Amino acid sequence: MTAKPKVLLIVTLDTKEEEGNYLRECLEGAGCEVILMDPSIRRTVGTAEVSPDEIAAAAGTDMESVRALRHEGKCQAVMMEGALKLAHKIDEAQGLSGILSIGGSMGTTLATVIMKSFPYGLPKVMISTMASGMTAPFVGTRDITMVNAVCDISGLNSITRDVYRNGALALAGMAHGYKPVPEEGKPLVLVSTLGTTERCARRVRESLEAEGYEVMVFHTTGAGGQTLDAIAAERPVAAVVDMSLVELIDLLNGGLCSAGPDRAKAALDRGIPVVFAPGNTDFIIAGPIDAAQQQFPGKRYHVHNPALTAVRTEAAELKGLAEHVAGLARDAKGPVRFYVPLKGFSNHDSPEGHLHDLSLPPVFAEHLKKVMPEAADVRTFEHHINDPDFADALVEAVKAMTK
Repeated sequence: MTAKPKVLLIVTLDTKEEEGNYLRECLEGAGCEVILMDPSIRRTVGTAEVSPDEIAAAAGTDMESVRALRHEGKCQAVMMEGALKLAHKIDEAQGLSGILSIGGSMGTTLATVIMKSFPYGLPKVMISTMASGMTAPFVGTRDITMVNAVCDISGLNSITRDVYRNGALALAGMAHGYKPVPEEGKPLVLVSTLGTTERCARRVRESLEAEGYEVMVFHTTGAGGQTLDAIAAERPVAAVVDMSLVELIDLLNGGLCSAGPDRAKAALDRGIPVVFAPGNTDFIIAGPIDAAQQQFPGKRYHVHNPALTAVRTEAAELKGLAEHVAGLARDAKGPVRFYVPLKGFSNHDSPEGHLHDLSLPPVFAEHLKKVMPEAADVRTFEHHINDPDFADALVEAVKAMTK
């Protein structure tokens, strides 16, 4: 007989006992074994496999001391610490196939911290009153499924019964199908891109895969770059081809798709070989054309769609990018190369595009050579970034740096 998948159900029973019991029924009815964790603070109900007292003890304290803090944020921090430890202890001992939780802002915060600490691929479902729009702080760069609770989590009604059951059945279905993926043994390469450098990224990916690499590609609109960095920080990565640096241009110039000041640091800090290219730095990503013209007056613009405008970068912005990347490269613990295609940085910066300017790539390249640390390998190519020969040069760089 096949063993039932084990599911961790995280519910604060002091305020959500009815909902927690209903979710347990749904999961058990779908053939799952439930381990209910109760990180309640106000009172202990006593029906959970993992009680508040056990959680507090795992954090090095007791519930009386937790309640004496009389501050919801401080109390939650203690319970989060204990719950995190116990969740992984349970997984190590029994092997979890999924995590399900339900909550408002506090419960969602606690549960998703636990979910984010587990590997990609493990099913994670969060039924939340925060899921109708404020998901970024809770999901981050992880594979968490957020389900909108619709109503407040206050009893069961004709809507919430369906919502909670659907969330539980979704998690149960994923748990039944969950199979931890063993490491392939292939060297892993992370690649950044946008649609405007897709031809290059596809050729790089297909060529590296043919050479026996595993390749993951990330869309650099903010979260994509952050996810690339998160994986570079925690997985055994052979190399990074960071060929779409629009998130850095947006960071430096107030564009919409900044990935924050730590973008691109993770691989450099770990000593992972990195090949940079200035893909998509011919433009800043701005909002609708009226807003773009107001924020960046006197520039050249391309209306990508009604919501987004590409604003042409000029020499000053490109020199600023060169200096920023040089600063990153100075702290690198591994090899760094920067390949510059002199015929254009994206589809927009091409004869078929709307922002083409052949005078600017050489300006960027010359300044980059001046400011980059001596150990960094800066090369120029008489190609457009989407030319097959440039993609092949990136592939050869990866192969040379990962021998």
